[in-house]
Amino acid sequence: MAESPTRWDMPGPIRYPDPSVAVLDQRFQKIFIANTGVRRIATGFDFTEGPVWFGDGRYLLFSDIPNDRILRWDETTGGISVFRDPSHYANGNTRDRQGRLITCEHDTQRLTRTEYDGSVVVLADQWQGKKLTGPNDVVVKSDGTIWFSDNGAGTRGNYLGHTAPQEHPFWVYRYDPYSATLTIAVGDMARPNGLCFSPDESRLYVVDTPNEGAKSTFVYDVVDNGTRVTDGRVFFGGVGWADGIRCDTEGNVWCGFSGGEGEDGVAVFAPDGTLIGRVLLPERCANVCFGGRKRNRLFMAASQSVYSLYVEAQGAVGG
Repeated sequence: MAESPTRWDMPGPIRYPDPSVAVLDQRFQKIFIANTGVRRIATGFDFTEGPVWFGDGRYLLFSDIPNDRILRWDETTGGISVFRDPSHYANGNTRDRQGRLITCEHDTQRLTRTEYDGSVVVLADQWQGKKLTGPNDVVVKSDGTIWFSDNGAGTRGNYLGHTAPQEHPFWVYRYDPYSATLTIAVGDMARPNGLCFSPDESRLYVVDTPNEGAKSTFVYDVVDNGTRVTDGRVFFGGVGWADGIRCDTEGNVWCGFSGGEGEDGVAVFAPDGTLIGRVLLPERCANVCFGGRKRNRLFMAASQSVYSLYVEAQGAVGG
């Protein structure tokens, strides 16, 4: 028997307020907009990741990892085009403080920067003479340093890269582009994944997604003039788990969230770790970013599709 079509299959209107957006705490009430709804803006991919907004061109870039490409969605036309093919199985993307694209490449096991002329510069591809395991997600601090997780996602199989031996533990690295030095920023996780700074950069949030055992999101204090972190503790854990994360300007943490059928989407946590809101999607969401002309449009890379939602929140700079 054929399944009945869902709201995601039909081009008709969304009933307001959108039941896919759940207010769980009064702090989310001022973020929630009652007369807007979740939109599926692109679909037909295999595994979307790494959304990053280019406000100067009014477009979104995102990775379609298994198809080895970075795609571009145009806000003015809604059209989709290929930005980079092959992308070396790119995953996480962000921009540095000069507006250049920073990309985690699974297949080449490297972190790269795309210059204004389109040329690609390798920033980091090894630690102590051995290849990285496969950079995964990335964020840029206001001092220009680039912090990225390296968790082997691109070397565990051919679907997201290729098969290769693991030569290092899974760490979060800090790359200083001025001295071209790479240091270990977080070395106490099983498998670091998504990461972001709080708006004032006093905190670093990092998701730990071990192959076995509980998946949790941790928070660290940023110390020594912003060069290292300390005092890692659980920010949230339990049912469901995060992947890619980003902060808004008020310090709320927006998480691409996996909770099982009917619970997948985005989870929003206040700075004190309270779950204050949810955006429910029909697909597991891997990553998020803020964009749009006022940086108040949430973009969600979710498995085979990309979704958007206007909110009364703005993304913090650097993610």
